[in-house]
Amino acid sequence: MYEVTLIPGDGIGPEITESTRQVIEATGINIKWHMVNAGLNVYENTGVLVPNDLYESLSKNKVALKGPITTPIGSGFRSINVMLRKKYDLYANIRPVKYISGIHSPYKNVDLVIFRENTEGLYAGIEEKINDEQYKSIKIITKKASTRIIHSAFKYASDHNKEKVTVVHKANILKLSDGLFLNTAREISKEYPNIKLEEVIVDNMCMQLVINPSRFEVIVTMNLYGDILSDLCAGLVGGLGVVPGANMGDHMAIFEAVHGSAPDIAGKNIANPTALILSGSMMLDYLGEKEKAKSIVNAVNTVIGNGQWITADLGGTATTKEYTNAIIDLIK
Repeated sequence: MYEVTLIPGDGIGPEITESTRQVIEATGINIKWHMVNAGLNVYENTGVLVPNDLYESLSKNKVALKGPITTPIGSGFRSINVMLRKKYDLYANIRPVKYISGIHSPYKNVDLVIFRENTEGLYAGIEEKINDEQYKSIKIITKKASTRIIHSAFKYASDHNKEKVTVVHKANILKLSDGLFLNTAREISKEYPNIKLEEVIVDNMCMQLVINPSRFEVIVTMNLYGDILSDLCAGLVGGLGVVPGANMGDHMAIFEAVHGSAPDIAGKNIANPTALILSGSMMLDYLGEKEKAKSIVNAVNTVIGNGQWITADLGGTATTKEYTNAIIDLIK
């Protein structure tokens, strides 16, 4: 039996985490869920953003499935995602981006994975007030963090028979910080002689992804660039609602949907749970339950491909529960 921390989140989070839980259990896997919430609702009710119960559950289980959590913009508390990544050193944000037949998109052959460094860069949050009209943000790039995320990308490429890893940077301008990341990639690539290293400047990368995303297989980059490119790539295959994600470290992994909490549609039974369901499939794969993970992906692909039981954002009329039940029926 596996023990997994379940974080419902805010907005549509509780609905789509319940859908995902039901889909995962339909595979027959034996999971004991430890449900502990965090975020805006918890903060408003208790004054605590992340309760100690959540920290204790994560430390014990080492695996979590997390719904979207509201983060205030411009003021208030910092992102819980950033907080958990830093606390547990979840240095690899991994986002597979793959076209699903049946989704409206001009890009039919997209099948890539983005490895984004998760713990430093501008998202380290080191900011300084110089005066009332001037502020400074400091970008941190280290050899250690660069090495482990780039190693992760090359190892994934090697394990999955990929031929190329693309490193994205701005070393033509940021010669020290981005230069360190790029040079680290060059060093590590020598350990994988059968995998080609491709170097692309970040602004050119955005253009190349829009022109021909199918030429890319594994992309590795720094925190801010990875955040931007991940959303860009999601847009190529139908949006954030169909793209899964994971935050992984050496000893813990948190799987989550990469979209927001959509409070405007919360409780209406119309939210699309695909991204979190596919994140749940990634979790099963991480646990070694590869056949069960594959059964979820196959069921999702079939339901979306048929088009009968898809949610409104995908062009259908089905409710969250109807879509979920269609996937469960196929798995069973």
